[in-house]
Amino acid sequence: MDALRKRSVASGMAPRSGSVTNGGEADAALERLGYVGELPRNLSMLSVLGLSFAIMAVPFGISTTFYITLTDGQSVTILWGWVFVSLISLSIAASLAEICAVFPTAGGVYYWSAMLATREWAPIASWITGWLTLVGNWTVTTSINFSGGQLILSAISIWNEDFVASAYQTVLMFWAVMFVCFMVNVFGAKYLDLINKICIYWTSASVIIILVTLLVMADHRRSGEFVFAHFDASQSGWPSGWAFFVGLLQAGYTLTGYGMVASMCEEVQNPEREVPKAIVLSVAAAGVTGVIYLLPILFTLPDIQMLLDVPSGQPIGLLFKTVTGSAAGGFGLLFLILGILFFAGIGALTAASRCTYAFARDGAIPGSRLWSKVVWDIPLWGLVLSTIVDCLLGLIYFGSSAAFNSFTGVATICLSTSYGLPILVSVLRGRQAVRNSTFSLGRFGYAINIMTLCWICLAVVIFCMPVSLPVEPESMNYASVVFAGFALISFIWYIIRGRKFFTGPPVPADAEDVGVVKGQSVPNGDQERGDGDVIEGESK
Repeated sequence: MDALRKRSVASGMAPRSGSVTNGGEADAALERLGYVGELPRNLSMLSVLGLSFAIMAVPFGISTTFYITLTDGQSVTILWGWVFVSLISLSIAASLAEICAVFPTAGGVYYWSAMLATREWAPIASWITGWLTLVGNWTVTTSINFSGGQLILSAISIWNEDFVASAYQTVLMFWAVMFVCFMVNVFGAKYLDLINKICIYWTSASVIIILVTLLVMADHRRSGEFVFAHFDASQSGWPSGWAFFVGLLQAGYTLTGYGMVASMCEEVQNPEREVPKAIVLSVAAAGVTGVIYLLPILFTLPDIQMLLDVPSGQPIGLLFKTVTGSAAGGFGLLFLILGILFFAGIGALTAASRCTYAFARDGAIPGSRLWSKVVWDIPLWGLVLSTIVDCLLGLIYFGSSAAFNSFTGVATICLSTSYGLPILVSVLRGRQAVRNSTFSLGRFGYAINIMTLCWICLAVVIFCMPVSLPVEPESMNYASVVFAGFALISFIWYIIRGRKFFTGPPVPADAEDVGVVKGQSVPNGDQERGDGDVIEGESK
């Protein structure tokens, strides 16, 4: 372990004081995986569950993407699309939880891909997965806070129907939301555990309040046939069957961020047990919450064309106003959704900063020594980088009014494929590395893994599609362009430095030699790390 500690000091990362007394067993297990614990382990399972629940932010995510399903199928796509994607997401979450129970580090899927692959393929597997995860974390944070900025501005139109926010106002509001999330992450870091727990209660209470208010105050209600069987994709321009799949972006985008909380493993005691449990439970809770939130909205849905004609592209405020019959009532319900934005924006930026920190400490990002530094018990510079990148991405809105589609599309694509890569490697290697997982999928493992991989392949295609046809440059879904831009950066940096110095995270052996974290044995033999330092092998 002395070699590990020396390496951390040499790279500018001082070992965290008190790690022996605060989660000492978890820190010892982390060292067996090749890292020194630097972050305080002060998060509980409920807190991680709350963080995952906050990032998915079901009522907020559904509300800000409502125009997608209103265009691509309406009731059938909204309700049954949600149920379908919830079941798929639960399968992906279970597959990731099984792996997380074996390798609980802040590197998450990036680290898992390396550990599951052979030594020869570990560097490239972790490089690709790491960049997908990093871009996914950054863009999902961008999409949450950007749509939050749009939603805040749309609240003005509840009182002033003639108000239409300019691109300049929208970007400034987005930056304001990013600034608030950044400040809370910096100066309120010690309260993140409490904030994540409050999120669960706020979201639950909001859903119940909205449900009761809409059903009680609505002047008219839709029929059960409309809610459960109405399908109309005439506004989309797509063939009916394909429009349904394009409309799945709403559910796919909302139910995506659960895997991001793996980056919090190094801040939880007993992470091999608590984090996998939180990942799966959060998706199950999100799926149920979504159904409860959607049903009253569908039963009280006002004129659909009126909602689609909203200039801001955020019709939920007008929906609330129309159903309640007053601007005050509409704003009151919208305020509950904006409260969920607060938790979602903070949680997403928290996870993104930890992902940046974990990837940087293995030398995979330009300027890694700076981004991997821990200040005030938080990865401060990783937080700064994540915030800056997100703010710059917001500038896309000046060139495309459909910038939000690009953010949601690329976030969903990157996170989905980053989840799929370690699952794919595990399947190709006979699922040997997860045979002793404390969260085993058992005899259903292969079937669940393969089903999730098929869905991810389909998702990559459909989430690059524009919401409707015909397409103009201003309304095009630029998800593939944003994705290609980051892929180019990753490729250039790999040519410049990665291929020479990057060897991935500290992989002790091929998957068949790796057991569960507790009590696992790391073979003797020196191992080289991505930054060129060598870790002396020793039996743990």
